[in-house]
Amino acid sequence: MTVQLKNAASKDSIAITVVDRNSFSALAANLPTPTRHWLATLGFNGAPDSHALIPGPDGKLGQVFAGVAHAADPFALSALPQALPEGRYHLSDDGLQLQHEQAALSWELGAYQFDLYKARRRAPAELLLPASGDAQRGLAFATAMCATRDLVNTPAEHMGPEELAKAAQLIAKQHGARFKQIVGDDLLKQNFPAIHAVGRASTRAPRLIELNWGKADAPLLSIVGKGVCFDTGGLDIKGAEGMRQMKKDMGGAANALGLAALVMAFKLPVRLQVLIPAVENAISGNAYRPGDVIKTRKGLHIEIGNTDAEGRVVLSDALAYASEGKPALIIDLATLTGAARVALGAHLPALFSKHFDTARDLMDLGLKLDDPMWHMPLWAPYKENIASSIGDIVNTGRTALGGAITAALFLEYFVPEHQDWLHIDLFAWNDSARPGRPVGGEAQTIRTLLAYLEQRFPAVTKAA
Repeated sequence: MTVQLKNAASKDSIAITVVDRNSFSALAANLPTPTRHWLATLGFNGAPDSHALIPGPDGKLGQVFAGVAHAADPFALSALPQALPEGRYHLSDDGLQLQHEQAALSWELGAYQFDLYKARRRAPAELLLPASGDAQRGLAFATAMCATRDLVNTPAEHMGPEELAKAAQLIAKQHGARFKQIVGDDLLKQNFPAIHAVGRASTRAPRLIELNWGKADAPLLSIVGKGVCFDTGGLDIKGAEGMRQMKKDMGGAANALGLAALVMAFKLPVRLQVLIPAVENAISGNAYRPGDVIKTRKGLHIEIGNTDAEGRVVLSDALAYASEGKPALIIDLATLTGAARVALGAHLPALFSKHFDTARDLMDLGLKLDDPMWHMPLWAPYKENIASSIGDIVNTGRTALGGAITAALFLEYFVPEHQDWLHIDLFAWNDSARPGRPVGGEAQTIRTLLAYLEQRFPAVTKAA
């Protein structure tokens, strides 16, 4: 951790004065003349993600001015940890006062670097914050988000179905959850044929990973994450460019685990079930084929139009299994379609919900928290595009138009009509760098989803 919680600032720590453009204009008028002139020479005006180093009388660094977009920005300080000289810093009482949650979160996200294989060039700067519940909350979010990024960033060589299961098992151990998995041919014995069909061609056995946590009398929350640890496309093989980043095709599972860790860390009053169908979509003599018809756990038969639409196939069994428990809510997260990225780009995950009011609440929360998602329709007339002449449903649409919608409609077949369900088609990746969001794996929507879950399942306080 590069954020240290202390009850008092260290004598050798350097003050950071946080400003935006408006507050800087007012503050600058009262600064010492040399400081004001120095900032003017540097061109510092409080612009977001900018900073200025102010020398002290001894020529050493004496103060830092940092510009932010606004005080509630979850990435307010993210530009600083790897830009400031190594050392310890604290937030000044002058200027804007950031909430400790935003300060801790933004600093840790700015310090993040995936360094499993390549050593850092330097240590990030450290921030001292007063010990508080808000700061602890910010650090909990940062821990979950950075762990999510690590899972997505780890190459498939070291993050196959077994390794993903071990990561889930570690999270379960940390929070006192129960862990189990169904592996290989046992998937057939326990009626998960679709997961088995997609993963059987790999030398790395497919599996269904399950975590359970919470009290038996609490409302059941099921979180499902797509865990395709590498996607060649199967026999409908991807081209080189399309396959290059397919280590990230388990980004839904990584985000599901990140969200689950937060649910457990904050002790939400729910009975949590996490389900991850973990497979590698590989090619061999026993790979599932275009034109095959696969029976699912629900009993529906899927015609395989394209083996590269494998995510919805493995999710079908997991969603059917989750529905059997009649949970209060199912949330599935999946890097499911390129169509969602074409429609909304890398920053906006697509949200599908049966209830417009729920979708509106989530969109509003996401915009407020700068962790957005965008509502897309479960447009029933498009179901005709996934009708099969020899099975109940086909895993690819008749046309590329509305691809994210037809994928969501496919999943809806495996969720009972009255079951409350959210489907989030996310990218789990930053294709360009922004402060606190380096190129690579990303945690998307989990802060917004956690805030929504806290509203939907409020903590029960006992009367005195």
